[in-house]
Amino acid sequence: MDGCLFVLCLLENFLALIYFIYFFFLLFFSVLSSYCVFCLCDYLPREAEGYKEQGNAFYIKKDYSEAFNYYTKAIDVCPKNASYYGNRAATLMMLSRYREALEDSQQAVRLDDTFMKLKNAESILEYERMAEIGFEKRDFRMVVFCMDRALESASACHRFKVLKAECLALLGRYPEAQSVASDILRMDSTNGDALYVRGLCLYYEDCIDKAVQFFIQALRMAPDHEKARLACRNAKALKAKKEEGNKAFKEGNFEEAYELYSEALTIDPNNIKTNAKLYCNRATVGSKLKKLEQAIEDCTKAIKLDESYIKAYLRRAQCYMDTEQYEEAVRDYEKVYQTEKTKEHKHLLKTAQLELKKSKRKDYYKVLGVDKNATEDEIKKAYRKRALMHHPDRHSGASAEVQKEEEKKFKEVGEAFTVLSDPKKKSRYDSGHDLEDDDMNMDFDANNIFKAFFSGPGGFSFEASGPGNFFFQFG
Repeated sequence: MDGCLFVLCLLENFLALIYFIYFFFLLFFSVLSSYCVFCLCDYLPREAEGYKEQGNAFYIKKDYSEAFNYYTKAIDVCPKNASYYGNRAATLMMLSRYREALEDSQQAVRLDDTFMKLKNAESILEYERMAEIGFEKRDFRMVVFCMDRALESASACHRFKVLKAECLALLGRYPEAQSVASDILRMDSTNGDALYVRGLCLYYEDCIDKAVQFFIQALRMAPDHEKARLACRNAKALKAKKEEGNKAFKEGNFEEAYELYSEALTIDPNNIKTNAKLYCNRATVGSKLKKLEQAIEDCTKAIKLDESYIKAYLRRAQCYMDTEQYEEAVRDYEKVYQTEKTKEHKHLLKTAQLELKKSKRKDYYKVLGVDKNATEDEIKKAYRKRALMHHPDRHSGASAEVQKEEEKKFKEVGEAFTVLSDPKKKSRYDSGHDLEDDDMNMDFDANNIFKAFFSGPGGFSFEASGPGNFFFQFG
């Protein structure tokens, strides 16, 4: 009996020891677990911050792909940190992944309503949308404006830079476009879009051979680049057609040259400088074909495309001279001389001014109906014809108004003959001098001139055979 009690007491003590050990280990693991959780919670943010710092370092180096990878690792470790999403959104904008950037920005706002990068992402998307509309409408100034605003937030975006550069080229701002494209190529020499823009600038500046080289290089880097393919084809066609026109002109085939230049003008309406030269070339051919009004029109089109095109002004001025539009000729020569003060241009201006002055006097050659290079005999024959035509006795039966007009013409014919039949007076007149200002004797009587001309053998007189009827009597 005593032995059983002893065993029971021993068993109770053993069980108590077991319970004690159990509760001791339970308490120990509880404390250990709490400590581990505390350490882990302290470790995770530090790990995420490490990833963020590495992402920042790559972002500064403009290695946006690596920066994106590290910001993503930071988010995987701590998905409730708004700043990590914000940093990744900024990186996505630099990578031109704006939809994803907007999603990250929205998540950042959900985690922290004070987060502001969402506004930048939305603004960029809006500017991109406006730029697309502007390009479709060929409002290239609007596109440049939108891209400038977008690049304020996404300064490394090559796509925005290329679009801006292309529109600058289409606006004729070639140095600016070249600068933007060159900046891109310094960072990425294989960028097909930037190579295309470089070629486009050269193409529009009429450096066609160099332009073709850039277009071909762009197609090597991006075989599906349709704009480069089209520009390359246009450049080659334009050069070939222009050279054909030049060859025909040099060979004297003016009609063929005119048609070839006309065909070349239909290839690319956007190529302002080349088309200005083509219009001027066609004007030169037109003047050879005596199509002077069309030549003037072509020169005007060339000047409209390129206001600094001196050759077009000179060609138009010559056409104005040939059509006796002296005021217009003087205006064009003045423009040329103001731009390039050469002796040749000064001489051309002086000549036009002289012809203008002469055109405002009586045109004695026109009065007699002879050319300015008429001989002495031609002038005498013309005077004989016109003097007989307008002699007052011939029109004595006409109305008072007709008689007055014919008498005026008869006097003008006599005046013209007096000047053009006198070598000294004719020389002064042809030189543009005012004969009255030169103290030359300009007093004359048309009837005396008529009598003197027709007196002697072969003389002439009018005799009336009745009212309003005359017959000629030669001596």
